[in-house]
Amino acid sequence: MASLAPIKVFTDPRGNSNARVYNYGYMSEALARHEQAQATVQVTLVFAEHADFVWRSLRRLGVAAADVDDALQEVFLVVHKRIADYEDRGLMRAWLFSISRQVSSHYHRGLKRAESRQRGLVVSSPTDPEELVARREAERLVSVFLDQLDEPQRLVFCLADIEGLTAPEIAAALDVNLNTVYGRLRQARKRFELLLAERTADGSGAA
Repeated sequence: MASLAPIKVFTDPRGNSNARVYNYGYMSEALARHEQAQATVQVTLVFAEHADFVWRSLRRLGVAAADVDDALQEVFLVVHKRIADYEDRGLMRAWLFSISRQVSSHYHRGLKRAESRQRGLVVSSPTDPEELVARREAERLVSVFLDQLDEPQRLVFCLADIEGLTAPEIAAALDVNLNTVYGRLRQARKRFELLLAERTADGSGAA
């Protein structure tokens, strides 16, 4: 592929003929290489500091010991792609945990598909239409609720009430004070109870 022609970007006001010229294509490629190198350095630092946390999170999210190293690598491949968009607000572990959840969800879906192929069976689902509707509504409600929480509360709520970790485990995983975990969890649960109460009241009113 032919390189872009040099484009004059600076002219000596005294009329000298030795004006500076640059090849924009080369400059763009050089900038891209520089940004890629910066991203690699950033990810290396993040990995050194947080790899153990991600490994533990993946295990607690149900990734088998035999598969956790591959899942860990997948997490940090995603980190490398997204690191330029990350806004440093002191929530790196929360961000890493959200990526770990995505990777673990993909992992579990893959396991279910593999098991289905091996057994020649379709993955079981509720046969009762009412149960299926109720499950989907519950999943939608939780998803809407989580979107309303700020990141620290969302993370603690997920780890405690969805993933089943204890408060001391969460404090150790996130490296925060135990009372901070209790406070965030209490606030998140209170908001969830209010949401449920509002929906119950709406349902009663509609009836």
